[in-house]
Amino acid sequence: MTVTKRGRPRGFDREVALAQATRLFWEHGYEGTSIADLTRAMGISPPSLYAAFGDKRGLFAEVVDRYGGTFGAFMGKALEREGDPREGFARMLREAAVSYTDPLHPAGCLVITAATNCSAQTADVEQDLRERRVANVRDFEKRLTEAEAAGTLPEGVEPGALAVYFAAVVQGMSQQARDGASAAELGRVAELAMGAWPVRRGA
Repeated sequence: MTVTKRGRPRGFDREVALAQATRLFWEHGYEGTSIADLTRAMGISPPSLYAAFGDKRGLFAEVVDRYGGTFGAFMGKALEREGDPREGFARMLREAAVSYTDPLHPAGCLVITAATNCSAQTADVEQDLRERRVANVRDFEKRLTEAEAAGTLPEGVEPGALAVYFAAVVQGMSQQARDGASAAELGRVAELAMGAWPVRRGA
């Protein structure tokens, strides 16, 4: 007996399809991107999309995971590659200025902009992205707390407040990029933002 396999169509390249879906969600947001938009850009039929990803929500979740491991990975890498925490955050902001304005992909950060003003029907999408942003703040706080314990932050500095500050700068840079700010302009923002880094007394 011959068993017919259902699923992805012949010639379906999952990575290429995800790249196309990423660009659409990044540029137009979750609600602004329709199934028709996705299937047209991905080069697959609606049944193939549902077979491969479950539904639009499932596809978006995979897109966001992929984004975090590719375009959005620069933040964690910047903090890890610099031994000095101040240099790590400075590098992160500099790289945000470049990444958020790269003409090879939509401006800004997908996790920050893809689910703003969602309807009640897609509140779970907005919540998921909010949780991812909060996780970034918690990661910032963890690294700053470690810096405090190592003595590289002055006494009295609140790692939590400083973490929220850097998250606010990153989110603001993303929106400015969406509004047309250049890499040079955002680079200057990064420089100015680092002026808030606490200086130890006597330094």
